[in-house]
Amino acid sequence: MKVKTSITLSSDLLTLMDQRLNATKNRSEFIECAIRDYMKRLARQERDARDMALINQNAENLNAEALDVIQDQIL
Repeated sequence: MKVKTSITLSSDLLTLMDQRLNATKNRSEFIECAIRDYMKRLARQERDARDMALINQNAENLNAEALDVIQDQIL
């Protein structure tokens, strides 16, 4: 379901957007796509931050395991 809303944009941003519109998209579709892409990027950044926190929490154990594997390969 679509809901009509009103937003205010700077004229330079509106000009840039209008330059990117093609025959199949109107301003509303363009803005909706841009917001969806931005929301996906935020979700990906949040996921990556959680993953990095887990890696950092386990870094000592992971490094020790990697060292064991390398030493086994040397022998």
